[in-house]
Amino acid sequence: MQKFEHVIEKIADFIWGFPMIIFLLLAGCYFTIRLKVLPIRYFFIIIKETIGKLFQKQKASKEKGALTPFQAFSSSLAATAGATNIVGVPVAISLGGPGALFWMWVVALIGMSLLYAEIVLGLAYREKNKKDEWIGGPMSYMQKGLGWKKMSIVYGVGLLLEIIPSCMVQANSVTEPIVRAFSISSIWVGLAIAAVTALIVFGGMKRMGKVNEKLLPILVVLYVVACLIVIGVHYERIIPSFGMVFSQAFHKSAAVGTFAGASMVLAMRWGFARGLYTSEIGLGTASIANATASVKYPPQQAFWAIITVSIDTLLICTLSGFVVLTSGVWTKTPIKDAPSMVIHAFQGVFGKNVSDWFISALLFFFVIATLNVIIFYGEQQATILSGRKLQLTIRFVYFVAIVLGAVGALAFLWKLLDLMLAIILVPNVLAILFLGKKVSQLTDQYIEQRKKDSPQNKTALESR
Repeated sequence: MQKFEHVIEKIADFIWGFPMIIFLLLAGCYFTIRLKVLPIRYFFIIIKETIGKLFQKQKASKEKGALTPFQAFSSSLAATAGATNIVGVPVAISLGGPGALFWMWVVALIGMSLLYAEIVLGLAYREKNKKDEWIGGPMSYMQKGLGWKKMSIVYGVGLLLEIIPSCMVQANSVTEPIVRAFSISSIWVGLAIAAVTALIVFGGMKRMGKVNEKLLPILVVLYVVACLIVIGVHYERIIPSFGMVFSQAFHKSAAVGTFAGASMVLAMRWGFARGLYTSEIGLGTASIANATASVKYPPQQAFWAIITVSIDTLLICTLSGFVVLTSGVWTKTPIKDAPSMVIHAFQGVFGKNVSDWFISALLFFFVIATLNVIIFYGEQQATILSGRKLQLTIRFVYFVAIVLGAVGALAFLWKLLDLMLAIILVPNVLAILFLGKKVSQLTDQYIEQRKKDSPQNKTALESR
């Protein structure tokens, strides 16, 4: 078993070294240029079409098998925000140094347009299943847009399998803090997570959307406020922490305390891997959730991709990183205890009891929100690949994976997850690149239609 783990670790480390770094940088830069820096160029339109509409009352979609745009966005965000931010960011810093946070920002900024592109394609090629529900995503645009039948199967099977270690990592992320804080058996924590997740999953897509649209905003606000308080207490270390993030992104990190030090390559490796996993840029999964939205034009929903990355990586990951850096826990915590760094930082400000209860509860509900969405992703692929029977079978497998993950070894799970992520990322990004022209056309068509539908344009036409 140890030999197998070593092989997996070596392969994952190689793939997530320069090969994946260069691949993602080129793909992200390509779409940033092709879409003419869309996040900046259409900044006000994006805000108006996303956050601006939150202040308008959203009615539940009357269309069968569809979620409201915000429900679809919340579900997509649920798969990224949470345990991976609270646990994954400290792991990245412990293994790659403070500079890893810088490379998470790079992934976010150059990846926004790539994530936007995959959501546009997910909606452009979506279709209704036998239950009259919208389904879309990489398998749909690979088959219908490019005729890549075999490649779509590789992606679908890869995602089915990737969700198994992903479920295990999510369960493990919340179990360890709860067990340490309350001395509860990990098996009972795993069973509790699986049971609550099942209540949502068996309720179908609509229940998932309703739960996530109410749960996610509360969880995000609570975590952001708590992080700001901790960082505020250590305000004198904010500027030095920024200095470390930028300087150590390009230079070898010096060993400090229990931290072994990291090279620029390690900072990039862990920053890219964790930044990618937490934002799901290039994985295609965001297009599966957003394809369920009741919208007329694909770019309308794809604009939420910019907001997702901003909240998930630029806000939550950054705050988690600075909680760890400003509190100094990253220099005092052994690498094996890296997942608990945020808890240690909170304990220094709020006390042990409050911190344990707060983080444990927050992680628990974050993980529940994430699990119900990623299981939905897997079930969608199962339905497309083989139908209802495989969907029910894989659902059972995922619930078992949750329980097993609760008692598993986190270090190996992260390595296995990195390997599985690469298997689905490469074919998906290649498909998006080949369909780049389609993304540009749909974006331009929407902007033109938006101009025609604007009140100013209608007034001008009426006056003629």
